[in-house]
Amino acid sequence: MSDELQFEIADGVATITLNRPEKLNAFHNGMLADWASALVECQASDAVAAVVLTGAGRAFCAGGDVATLGVYENNAALEIGDYLRTHVHPVARAVTALQKPYLCAVNGAATGAGMDMALMADIRWAGQRARFAESYIKLGLVPGDGGGWLLPRLVGQSKALELLWTGDMIDADEAERIGIVSRVCDDDTLVEELHAFASRLAAGPTVAIRLMKQVVRQSHSTDLLGALDLVTGPMGVASNTADHAEACAAFLGKRPAVFEGR
Repeated sequence: MSDELQFEIADGVATITLNRPEKLNAFHNGMLADWASALVECQASDAVAAVVLTGAGRAFCAGGDVATLGVYENNAALEIGDYLRTHVHPVARAVTALQKPYLCAVNGAATGAGMDMALMADIRWAGQRARFAESYIKLGLVPGDGGGWLLPRLVGQSKALELLWTGDMIDADEAERIGIVSRVCDDDTLVEELHAFASRLAAGPTVAIRLMKQVVRQSHSTDLLGALDLVTGPMGVASNTADHAEACAAFLGKRPAVFEGR
């Protein structure tokens, strides 16, 4: 794994840092491969209970580095499609397979595919200097990294099309108002605060947390009756965990619960 994508695990929390600040963390193929590999490792590792994603420097991610990707040189439709499937989409597929909390600290500008990468997270917190733009329209392109699916589910179809058709930049407060981020923090404490939240999740009943993520994801594509049927299986699993037994004992004993965690 290169220095341009840093990956570390400590106390149950994995941190992925886009580390190309001189290029506003615009990604190239090597970074994408490392990113997908890190997410796969997070899913497989018992040492990881939550994952934090952020960027180094003054930006979160400016999307793909067109100067190094080289995919648009020949402008062949099939080649571009193959490129997306081979290099860009593996990150999205790895995110989809990740059953653990995936949290994003948007520390600066998130534009184009960089915004799409942020939208993939379960929870996004932003620093006050964060800015967001679905800037594909500026290049005469369409969102190639899931933005057309992710954004309408957060802000509604009308607002999503407005942001996609204009490519307008919005600030952190507006992003919070329309539901792109759930919290705005001071720039200097953003990553620290999100790490504290991730640590809280890592110390919690991790099986229930993972099952909640599964239920929320799957319920999104069904009606209420389907969601009620769906939750019976996860409830059965959660009720048979050591964490549930500990929580009940702690409640009856009027003491804080101490979960097994990972």
